[in-house]
Amino acid sequence: MKLKFLAALSLTGLLLQGCATAGGTAPAKVADGALVGSNGMTLYTFDKDAAGSGKSVCNGPCATNWPPLMAAADAKADGDWSVVTRDDGSKQWAYKGKPLYYWTKDGKPGDRTGDGFNQVWHTATP
Repeated sequence: MKLKFLAALSLTGLLLQGCATAGGTAPAKVADGALVGSNGMTLYTFDKDAAGSGKSVCNGPCATNWPPLMAAADAKADGDWSVVTRDDGSKQWAYKGKPLYYWTKDGKPGDRTGDGFNQVWHTATP
């Protein structure tokens, strides 16, 4: 009886752990090996952003072409996800310290036309 209880407890723990990591707390998900926003559009990183700096260097016209993955003002870091403050004071999601962006020239979910752009933009991967 004790063994069945321990097995059930262990299974419950594994299921809850799976729910926590697969739950709705992450600001993006993985599709075909890339991070994508809730709209299914590919996310990118910018080589000029220093990982862990807490800042984005893509502002103004850059952010017009590469819109940031915005975070709510009260968003909190969780695991590999962190929040950076943009020059205008707004918040942006970062993955493993690298701010995340969309590319305006991607037309539909699954497009990755920004990968390798100017050799400084790359598809974000988990």
